[in-house]
Amino acid sequence: MLKIQFGDMEEAIFNTDMYFNNAYEEAWLADDFAVKVIHVIDKSEVLGSYAIHSPYLGVISPEKLSRSTKTLLLMKNFPDMVFNASPCGDNCAPFILELGKDRDLTINLRHLMDFEKELFTAYILNDQTEVHSMLEMIQYAFKYI
Repeated sequence: MLKIQFGDMEEAIFNTDMYFNNAYEEAWLADDFAVKVIHVIDKSEVLGSYAIHSPYLGVISPEKLSRSTKTLLLMKNFPDMVFNASPCGDNCAPFILELGKDRDLTINLRHLMDFEKELFTAYILNDQTEVHSMLEMIQYAFKYI
């Protein structure tokens, strides 16, 4: 289940860019989830463990991926850790929901991410409340952000 803490969260890893650059493993890019995230979020194609083709930058290393992509890959590969998801744009919301479907995923948000009109289940840690839509989430989020 997706669990969200709005506002400050001491244990959340805030600098996901630096964390990714120091923790990334080459096998991560072989994963179907990573390939899909890199294609959708960065509009790029995985060429191998250390090479991604970006239409804007040419061939780049994983360290040059967007902060959004890096944060999603950290969430995927370190499921027991809490990451600040605020570097992620709204286009990351479907991937966050996907990661939270089959396992517990706790994220920290310092803004209201738009999960659109999809019905979903999330647990707001601030209030110990389960929500199922954006309308429900908004009621809690604005208290803390």
